[in-house]
Amino acid sequence: MVIYKKIPPLQNRLQQLKQNKKKIAFVPTMGALHDGHLALIHQSKTVDAATVCSIFVNPAQFNDKKDFEKYPVTVENDIYLLEKANTEILFMPSVDEIYSEGLEANFSYDLGYIETILEGYYRPGHFQGVCRVMHKLLNIVKPDYLFMGQKDYQQCMVIKRLIELYKMPTELHLVPTQREENGLAMSSRNMRLSGDAKQKASAIFKALTFIKNNISSQQTEQLKQKASAIILDAGFEKIDYIEICDAETLKPLDKVQQTKMVVLAAAFIEGVRLIDNMLIN
Repeated sequence: MVIYKKIPPLQNRLQQLKQNKKKIAFVPTMGALHDGHLALIHQSKTVDAATVCSIFVNPAQFNDKKDFEKYPVTVENDIYLLEKANTEILFMPSVDEIYSEGLEANFSYDLGYIETILEGYYRPGHFQGVCRVMHKLLNIVKPDYLFMGQKDYQQCMVIKRLIELYKMPTELHLVPTQREENGLAMSSRNMRLSGDAKQKASAIFKALTFIKNNISSQQTEQLKQKASAIILDAGFEKIDYIEICDAETLKPLDKVQQTKMVVLAAAFIEGVRLIDNMLIN
């Protein structure tokens, strides 16, 4: 694996690969890697392409500065895991390398309805920051394939919108959420939880599973109330949302529909905000 910290040498290498008819698969991360990230790397190996992974903790997407400061950094272990997974290229730029124009520069992406709900509502400006860094990274790497995890379902839909807005020749692949044995969705934020909280946090998965298993027999509002009780009774301090939505538009549903649905949740335990979702056919 070759590590690049500057854009020009990375692009020179990518250009060489493309001249040799090699396609590029891209896995963007913020580091603190776990098996969920490695599943993206492994999935990228299913296409005939060179895998490029990036590690960049993006300050533009944190609406809470304290959250940014607490984000775990495990660079040495990240490099070890990526080498073990046969990643060809790792891009580890500095903030100045990505934001040469400065973090305060004006930018705006027309994301429409999708950034006004759920994560967009509770984290204002978050998806603008996500799009800003992803627009830059996609322009730098120019990948043929982009691999992202389903755990960040709304974010994946936002990036899909970004790709469509700028007509980027990149194919987005969603990889199923990787889970701990108790069902807890793997996340870098889990590192901030005590062992006890990690066990209690499986309640989000249980709540989502409850909704999925009972979606055809109970009203959506009743399902959400019971799911909320499962999460709060387990020891969570607060729930931002539990919502049943159309899987394509993320419009909340007040009754069950025949097309694909998704149930999404965000809640706090030990002051750590966890998100998860589950697709329902």
